[in-house]
Amino acid sequence: MEPHRTSHLPSIRIHKDGRVERLSGNDVIPTSLDPQNDVVTKDVVYSTEHNLSVRLFLPHKSTKLATGEKLALLIYFHGGAYIMESPFSPVYHNYLAEVVKTSNCLAASVQYRRAPEHPIPAAYEDSWAAIQWIFSHSDGFGEEVWINELADFGRVFVAGDSAGANISHHMAIRAGKEKLHPRIKGVAMVHPGFWGKDPVDEKEVQDERIRSQVAEVWELASPNSVDGVDDPWLNVVGSGSDISGLGCERVLVAVAGKDVFGRQGLAYAAKLERSGWKGELEVVEEEEEGHCFHIHNPDSENALKLMKTFVEFISSSVN
Repeated sequence: MEPHRTSHLPSIRIHKDGRVERLSGNDVIPTSLDPQNDVVTKDVVYSTEHNLSVRLFLPHKSTKLATGEKLALLIYFHGGAYIMESPFSPVYHNYLAEVVKTSNCLAASVQYRRAPEHPIPAAYEDSWAAIQWIFSHSDGFGEEVWINELADFGRVFVAGDSAGANISHHMAIRAGKEKLHPRIKGVAMVHPGFWGKDPVDEKEVQDERIRSQVAEVWELASPNSVDGVDDPWLNVVGSGSDISGLGCERVLVAVAGKDVFGRQGLAYAAKLERSGWKGELEVVEEEEEGHCFHIHNPDSENALKLMKTFVEFISSSVN
């Protein structure tokens, strides 16, 4: 079978026997308890049923914390259209290591089951299971010592890019519905992957070829969606879903002007403002950049600028 291609998804090949071959994004970086870029890492299983892990990132200097001193906790969901990448991919490992080094936080990067082998909603189910596992440490008696001893559950942040930003939104909605305690401090959605059959405004891409490519990717990730790209998992802005119950105190939405999803991100922020949600919203836009530019070109001037914004979002919320 020919590789499945779109401008937003690296190539994959689906064989006649159903086997999925990912033609890129397969490289992994191992963990290291010896400091790499002043950060130590380890993988910890959170779901024995599905053999899923979180990759923990800890600033090396945190080993010298005063007794009782704790770090903000970042829970991160990677992008990749629900199909590609993982917390162990070089781009995500290196990005999280830099965030942790710069912000002096503890981070947990979540592995979730990927489509098409595990269609939507598997990614959301796993992501919520990871949050529940992490929050099982809030009393200091969980399975993992780094989280028990170093995580400040008064400063928990959930974040992600692209599909991971979409997941972050839905995790915050569920946290609000289920009254997750302690409450999430902030949610950062970078280039969130929201979409719908109809453009949200006249500035959103109208090109039917591009719109059908996005729909094709979603169909691959979620073949059971009755409404296609109008599935409420994806069409958060136009589906009529109530987002006023977002279970966090602060939200950062970052969009890129040349990103096909950019107008959706701005429309999401506008919808959140109108919703009656009682929280603080910050929106940032890089007009000349494309989708997830900061992940793929992390040393660029605008990527460093976005990193600074993200780090300040995490670091400014001190109880």
